[in-house]
Amino acid sequence: MTEPPWDLLLTHATLATFADATPCGLLTDAALACADGRIAWIGPTTALPATAQARHVEDLDGALVTPGLVDCHTHLVFGGNRAHEFDLRLNGASYEEIARAGGGIAASVRATRAADEDALFAQSLPRARALLADGVTTLEIKSGYGLELETERRMLRVARRIGSELGITVRTSFLGLHALPPEYKDRRDDYVALVCDTMLPTLAGEGLVDAVDAFCERIAFTPAETRRLFERATQLGLPVKLHAEQLSDQGGAALVAGFHGLSADHLEHLGNAGIASMAEAGTVAVLLPGAFYALRETHLPPVAALREHGVPIAIATDCNPGTSPLLSLRLAANMACTLFRLTPEEALRGITVHATRALGLTDRGTLAVGQRADLVAWHAKQPAELCYWIGGPLVRQAWIGGEPL
Repeated sequence: MTEPPWDLLLTHATLATFADATPCGLLTDAALACADGRIAWIGPTTALPATAQARHVEDLDGALVTPGLVDCHTHLVFGGNRAHEFDLRLNGASYEEIARAGGGIAASVRATRAADEDALFAQSLPRARALLADGVTTLEIKSGYGLELETERRMLRVARRIGSELGITVRTSFLGLHALPPEYKDRRDDYVALVCDTMLPTLAGEGLVDAVDAFCERIAFTPAETRRLFERATQLGLPVKLHAEQLSDQGGAALVAGFHGLSADHLEHLGNAGIASMAEAGTVAVLLPGAFYALRETHLPPVAALREHGVPIAIATDCNPGTSPLLSLRLAANMACTLFRLTPEEALRGITVHATRALGLTDRGTLAVGQRADLVAWHAKQPAELCYWIGGPLVRQAWIGGEPL
């Protein structure tokens, strides 16, 4: 514990620490001090050391403070958008008709391939800024709209640039097995080999990959193809995660758990075998209510069974151009409560401590001494307000590493 003088001292705050099993780990009339980018002291305001001094002191008059929010699943870097398809669907066109006309993921691939790095950065940065304005301080960004080496590299480089530009942590996931590119329509095996044997090792060698993801589904890639990718990732020392059981139960959750994967994401059709495997491996269940909402799905993820087996539940925006153009993690938490019947505390733990775990990070997501000082003070007095309000500006002030954002 760092002794005073500190860099930052917040007093008379309501702290949702999420650091223990008590409701939200709540501390009232509490103080929190930061030094050298970490939380240095936490406790009742009345228990502050008599020698307490700080470079900056702020009396929060009961305002709520939480860990910085963590968006653990996004496809935030992409070219163009698919608003036109949204319009077409609501005027009666089916997904299949749009896809046959060159829409869907193929449209995002064309637009992303056509954008140079600066253009892709300029299009993507405002989306990241929108998430930060709503309390996000750590972000995951996937590739997967290039489906060839140069564009996948460009996407991952842009993700790194966003983190550098905004001064936040951006974790990258290589999603080469997202869809079959049109030029490989009749050569599936060749494309899987390209991803496993060329693209992944090349991009990992360039320091652009923090984790490896895939889309395991009947319309995407098989469990056998996914396993091949995960075996290559394991050889390279990279953790894995998976888009699993979104449209059908393909055994993807059990597959990723077998590799001690960080997370299995979507999970609307997750079965008991997958849940048991995830519980045993400690794999996080990442629920994505934005996609559920946008696609007007009706098959709910098995939240009660996940609770029963003690599987940690995270929530993310799944920000992407086709099925979840969502730029608010708080709104995702609200949707998780309303659509999936999570409690506000479950949703808030899902965008802090459990989302952190889904990224393989251990130094954030809770308010505790030694943790990274990523903090948000809110125009709110109690944690449930963060899920209760549907939109609107609630952030009062955010700090990253103890420095104001």
